[in-house]
Amino acid sequence: MLSGDSAVYIDALTRISRAISSDLYLEDILKLIVKVTAEVMNSKIVSLMLLDEKKEKLIIRATQSVSEEYNKKPPLKLGEGIAGKVAQTNKAIAVDDVRKQEEYKYKNIAEKEGLCSLLCVPLSVKGKAIGVINCYTSSPHHFSSTEVDVLTSVANQAAVAIENTELMVRTKIIQEELETRKLIERAKDILMKKLTISGEEAYRRIQKRSMDTRKPMRQIAEAIILASEMEK
Repeated sequence: MLSGDSAVYIDALTRISRAISSDLYLEDILKLIVKVTAEVMNSKIVSLMLLDEKKEKLIIRATQSVSEEYNKKPPLKLGEGIAGKVAQTNKAIAVDDVRKQEEYKYKNIAEKEGLCSLLCVPLSVKGKAIGVINCYTSSPHHFSSTEVDVLTSVANQAAVAIENTELMVRTKIIQEELETRKLIERAKDILMKKLTISGEEAYRRIQKRSMDTRKPMRQIAEAIILASEMEK
């Protein structure tokens, strides 16, 4: 099933590594990962699913498939089907023929799209699965240990990209929250001095103005600060 020699695999992983360290958005990185994986593994369909921890469901986030029916597959519950089991156990599973596998949930789609064998590996971060990569063939195939290793390497790269992106998002949110608190505190001080009111009352006025105008408290605070600076 693998196409080419080891140089091809190394080149594929290098392309993915470059994408991860680039300024590409996560969605673009995930699309590149499934595209390169499909090429290297000579696969009919490759899909990447991420786990929504709140809903405990796996959702397709990227695929190179042009099949509308496959791309619109409903989410899988954690532990449900092959992918759900891989995400739950954090262990790869290979299936010779999904159409004959009792646990496989979408046999009708497999029949229609001509899907046969499946290799599903977890996207693992610090020993915990955050999603899976599914790799399908169109004819019966027994996956070798090399193929499992290659797809696992790809999955590890994808997991790094996802972890780094989520860390950046969390860091940005924290920074924005801290900045908002500072602005509100400045606005409170201005109102306290200008209107000779307590800090609690000043905060309530900012909050009420926010609710009345349906604008964020940060925006109200910035307006108060700007007005104060213009009065000087």
